[in-house]
Amino acid sequence: MRCACGLADTPWQLAAGSGLRHCPCMTRLSFLCLCLIGLCPAFLAGTSAANVLMFPALSGKQDAAVLTVYSSLDEALAKPMIAGFQAANPDVAVAYEDMLTGEIYDRIVHETDAGKKTADFAFSSAMDLQVKLANDGYAQASDLPMSGRWPQWANWRNTVYALTFEPAVFVYHKPSFKNEAPPASRAEFIEFLQKHGDSVHGRIGTYDIERSGVGFLFMSRDQEQFGDIWSVVRAMGAAGVKLYSTSGAILERVADGRFLLGYNIVGSYAADWASRDPNVGIVLPKDYTVVMSRIGLVPQAAANADLGKRYLEFFMSKEGQTIMARELQIPAVSPEVAGNNTATTMREMLGGQLKPVPVSLGLMVYLDQVKRARLISKWNEELRHQ
Repeated sequence: MRCACGLADTPWQLAAGSGLRHCPCMTRLSFLCLCLIGLCPAFLAGTSAANVLMFPALSGKQDAAVLTVYSSLDEALAKPMIAGFQAANPDVAVAYEDMLTGEIYDRIVHETDAGKKTADFAFSSAMDLQVKLANDGYAQASDLPMSGRWPQWANWRNTVYALTFEPAVFVYHKPSFKNEAPPASRAEFIEFLQKHGDSVHGRIGTYDIERSGVGFLFMSRDQEQFGDIWSVVRAMGAAGVKLYSTSGAILERVADGRFLLGYNIVGSYAADWASRDPNVGIVLPKDYTVVMSRIGLVPQAAANADLGKRYLEFFMSKEGQTIMARELQIPAVSPEVAGNNTATTMREMLGGQLKPVPVSLGLMVYLDQVKRARLISKWNEELRHQ
């Protein structure tokens, strides 16, 4: 597996700190992302109406069984998975409801509590809310052919399954780093900010953890992985860090040079920008790289639970995970799938550097409003500390 330019094995190896960070192949990274909001209860209110898309049964059967899916994956990315599923299940129609992650949680809870039927399958990037659904009895076990072979960190009680593998990265403005390498660890990040002082002031961006669910998730994992994380936050505060609720706002400013660096950005989104803009560079921090996942489950009150399990089984199958990696360009989890865009290859390249967020009850810790408020308070205090 060589990079197209021959300089390194894969673009991810370049991002991981091989020193060849200006390889032209870095601009061809193409992990596509979906909007990552709603990872905490604050996003449950004000959601928009779901967009329902109908995919008739390929067989043309008029009274075909209907699989109902609630998902935060947008239509363009959903279509290849649905097409693959229907090719194997031509008598099944699909009703696909594209919605925000908080709305998925809210709909399932409210419909179930009202004694109504709900989705047959739910797919969401809100890891904590998906686990909460299962823990509170709103999801059912799905004992599938791949369940026993699925990575232990990615499977909670055969009920909640992580189906993608997506790192949090540093992003940087390539033209600004012609004479020095960008920071490749949190210690180097601090050193860079302190060394350059006024020249970097106001030119660093990261998520506002009060408004960004994924930003809050990453900071909570930072606190667990890095004992000196608050020194990073203080350094960003001293450098006049700008805070945003979306990845796009940060990446836009890195791309045009207003920002030099972005901290803890969802790698799938960053790589999509890098594929379109040669000024955007990516580094997988070498001290540790947090990895988040999108999660699938079958609700307890599913109208057609058997169809929901069949769709989940397809997501976990070699065919489904291959579509995920090759067509959707979202890194696959399955150990049966080979290629650059997979957890297996990334682990071979980076080993213990990768720190996947385990699918476990630990995800629910910061849904506790007292603990959440405490972390946000500490964050704001350290940002203001000079």
